[in-house]
Amino acid sequence: MRSRHHPLFATFLATLLVFAAGFGLAGAPSAAAATPVRIMPLGDSITGSPGCWRSLLWDQLQNAGYTDIDFVGTLNAQSCTLTHDADNEGHGGFQATATADQNLLPGWLAATLPDIVVMHFGTNDVWSSIAPDTILAAYTKLVGQMRASNPAMKVLVAQLIPINPSSCAECAARTVTFNQRIPAWAHAISTAQSPVTVVDQWTGFDTATDTYDGVHPNASGDAKMAARWYPALSALLTPGDPGDPGDPGSGGCSAAFRAVSVWQGGYQGEVTVTNTSSTAAISSWAVTLALPTGSRLTQVWNGALTGTTVRNAGWNGTLTAGASTTFGFLASTSAASGTPSVTATCSAY
Repeated sequence: MRSRHHPLFATFLATLLVFAAGFGLAGAPSAAAATPVRIMPLGDSITGSPGCWRSLLWDQLQNAGYTDIDFVGTLNAQSCTLTHDADNEGHGGFQATATADQNLLPGWLAATLPDIVVMHFGTNDVWSSIAPDTILAAYTKLVGQMRASNPAMKVLVAQLIPINPSSCAECAARTVTFNQRIPAWAHAISTAQSPVTVVDQWTGFDTATDTYDGVHPNASGDAKMAARWYPALSALLTPGDPGDPGDPGSGGCSAAFRAVSVWQGGYQGEVTVTNTSSTAAISSWAVTLALPTGSRLTQVWNGALTGTTVRNAGWNGTLTAGASTTFGFLASTSAASGTPSVTATCSAY
């Protein structure tokens, strides 16, 4: 149907709308809406088909107050029980090497513009007996393409979950060999503007109980993967409910450090956080770590890291009187091997 507005009236109306917008009228928002952090899960079928660790991770982040996020990708398989943002780049059967050789990633990046990439990629390469050097060269190219898309890209790279398919007796050992190479590669390519963080998805994962076919995670495996991704990812995010301590409540807490294992150039630590009140619960805590000279935190789990302060994760902040929880971390060190001296100071809120 033709419009019955007179042309002069239409011109007047358009001018009026421009004038109103300039003075904050016509429904213009008073402040720009916050832009969510865009997170791309990248990999093969372990990530995408159905990759239900993504739904668990999404749910965990939302429950912890990290609501200003957006999982992105050109795929969207809604096949997991939990409602979640299912966008991803988990391409079943794909190899990291072929993805790099064929320059597939730049198109996915251009379509989705992620700020963070969560990458578990290379299982099919290991299965195909592609040399670790070749896979790591592909990783380097992929990270370069990520940085071309976003110079401040944050990258989480998994040490792959173990695999033990019936058709590949050597795959389990190949995965171990490849995983051993990833930390040194990540350290060499990481920058202050675009850090590359290694997330250990291999340790504690059992193909007999955590996969349904020796390769793909079952419900138990999905839960383990989500739990490993969470601390590394949440450390890069600001929760919608800031979770920053306000005035301390009536509760108090203590933090006790122990060295779980020590090796040349690094160590694994565990900190036990205890509510020291005999009557009052605490709803959140923060532990500041005083590390030895030359020591640097490289990974934290069961907590969110900012600088050298670890705050509780979404599920372990509330402690009843006398209750305890733990978080763990990996640290590099330039000191000679030996038990590190770490002081942990706890604040409760």
